[in-house]
Amino acid sequence: MVQGACVGGGVKCLDLKGERLDHRSCEALEVVLKSLHFDFINLQAAQLEENGASSLLDMILYYESTTHLDISDNSSMGTSGWRALAHLIKQSVRLSRLDVCNVPMADYPAQSLSQALLTSRLTVLHLHNAQLSGMPLYTLVGALKKNKALQELHLTNNLLNSYQDALQLGDLLRYNTTLQTLEISNNAVADDGLEELCDGLRWQTAGLKVLFLRNNQITAKGMVHLAKTLPVLKVLQVLDLGENLLGNEGIQIIREPLMVNCSVLQLSLAQASITCHGAVALAEFLAENHHIQRLDLRQNQVKLGGLMALCLALRINRSLASLDLDHMPPQEQFKEMSEGVASWAIQLLMKTRATSGVAVDDRGMVSGHLVALPTTRKHGVEHHLSTMGPPVYVCGCCLAITKAEFATMEKLGLIRCS
Repeated sequence: MVQGACVGGGVKCLDLKGERLDHRSCEALEVVLKSLHFDFINLQAAQLEENGASSLLDMILYYESTTHLDISDNSSMGTSGWRALAHLIKQSVRLSRLDVCNVPMADYPAQSLSQALLTSRLTVLHLHNAQLSGMPLYTLVGALKKNKALQELHLTNNLLNSYQDALQLGDLLRYNTTLQTLEISNNAVADDGLEELCDGLRWQTAGLKVLFLRNNQITAKGMVHLAKTLPVLKVLQVLDLGENLLGNEGIQIIREPLMVNCSVLQLSLAQASITCHGAVALAEFLAENHHIQRLDLRQNQVKLGGLMALCLALRINRSLASLDLDHMPPQEQFKEMSEGVASWAIQLLMKTRATSGVAVDDRGMVSGHLVALPTTRKHGVEHHLSTMGPPVYVCGCCLAITKAEFATMEKLGLIRCS
C-alpha cells in the first residue's frame, strides 16, 4: 500500500479471492479503499453475506475505488447486497468492467441488474454460468436494447436455448448498435437459434464486430442460414464457430458466401469435424477472398492433401497473416505422404478447371482430361486412381501445371523421387 501511495495512490490489483470477508472484515477495508485506487478488485468466492456485501460495495462506490470489479461465486449477498451493487453500477463514474459469474440470476438479482444497466457506464459485463435462460435473459435484453454504453457482453455456460433465448439475442442485435462483442459459447443455440442470430446480424450497420459461437450444437444445417447472411455483413470482423459439427458439408455451404464477404477478418473453425475435402473448399475461399487475416483449423483431421491445397491457396492470397494448424509429427507426415500426393494431383486439376475445361463431380473424380497415376509396383508401393477419358497429356496446360507443382514440392522436401 505504501508503494502504491508513493506512485499517486494507484495500485494494479487488490486480490481477495477466496478470502472469507465477514461484516467486520468488510468494514476494516475502508482504510484501504479511501487511501488507494485499484485497477482491479477481486472479491471472487469471498463468501460475502448480505450486510458485509452491502457495506463493501457502498464504500467502493463512495471512494470510486476501482475500474474492474469481480464478485463472482458469491451467492449469499441477499437483497441488500444486490441493491448496493445496482446502485454502484448506476452511479460509479470509474467502474467499466463487472464480473458476476457462477451466481444465479433469478428474480430480484436479474431485475436489479437490468434496471441498473439502463443508465450504466459499464463497457464490459461477464455473466458466465448465471442461469440466465428464460425470463432473466428477457429482462436483461430489455435493458440492453436501450443501453448505449456496454461494448462487451459475455454469456457462456448459461444453457441458452434455440427458441426464446436465441429470439431475445436476435432482437438485441436488431436494436443495439453499440455492443461490439457478444460471447455465447458453450450454450445450446443450435441451428434454429443461429437463424435468429443471423436475422439480427442483417440489421447491423454499426456495432457488433466479434461473435463467439463455440460449442453450440450447430451443424451443417445451420450453415444455410449463415450463408444467406455472410454476403450482407458490414461490420462483423471475428467469427468463432469452433467445436461445432459443421463437417465438410457445412464448409461447402459457406464457401462461396465467404468468398464475397468483405468484413470477416478472423474465422475460427477449430474442432469442427473438417477433413481434407473441407480444407480444399477453404483453400478455394482463401484464393478468392482478399480480406481474411486469420484462419484457425486446429483439432481437425486435415492431412497432407488438405495442407497442400491450402499451401497452393496461400500463394495467391495476400491478406492472410495467420493460419493455425496442428503440428503433424514427422512419422505421420511420411505415413500420409503417398495418399496426400495422390489427392494433390486431383486438386491441381481442380485448380485448372476454369482455363482447361476440366470438370469435377461431387465425388472428387475428374472427368474430361484426366490424370492417370502409375499402377505398377515400385518398392512395394502401388497407387490406384480410377479414371475415364483421355490421359492428362492430351491437355498440355494441365500437364505443365502439374509438373511445375511437383517440382516445387520436391524442392520443399514434401516428396522425393523413388
